[in-house]
Amino acid sequence: MHRLLTLALLCAPALPAGDAYVRSALAKLDTIENGHPKPGSVIVFTLQEINSWAYYMVPGIVPQGIRNQRVTLGNDIGTAYALMDFLKMRHAQGKATNWVMARMIEGERPVTISIRVKSGGGQCVVDLTRVEVSGVVATGTVLDFLIKTFFLPLYPSAKIGEKFEMGYNIDRIDIRPAAVRVTIKK
Repeated sequence: MHRLLTLALLCAPALPAGDAYVRSALAKLDTIENGHPKPGSVIVFTLQEINSWAYYMVPGIVPQGIRNQRVTLGNDIGTAYALMDFLKMRHAQGKATNWVMARMIEGERPVTISIRVKSGGGQCVVDLTRVEVSGVVATGTVLDFLIKTFFLPLYPSAKIGEKFEMGYNIDRIDIRPAAVRVTIKK
């Protein structure tokens, strides 16, 4: 979270004055990271705040190759949608791609990524439930390739399908259709 918050705060002055949603999300992230929430408090990130954050902050994390990003929420699930150009994403990371692989991954494609979150007692498990590229579900070696080549370089300490300590005194994260609720330990 620290990497995201630092980037977000650096980008915040460049935000349009009218986007109260992203400013609200950044303020809430700052509150969590700096340890200011009261024990037992619940910090709610609305769907509008999450989508506004994604619109303004994803280009700072992935400067090329992602556009039209948005998120939908359900009970304990989140789904991200975007148009992605995997070759541009690799180039933005400074990675070279051999000619054959470049031809396979170049071009913009609609991508859908769905996760399920289970948390409590300060621990969390994020399960990847579905990855779809251009309407085709990615499984097996294709899914492994996407995770190792595009996701893990951005978030090398990410745990997929493994329990991890959330930190920041967070007790649990609850995803609901209209918002994500972060509950601070009592």
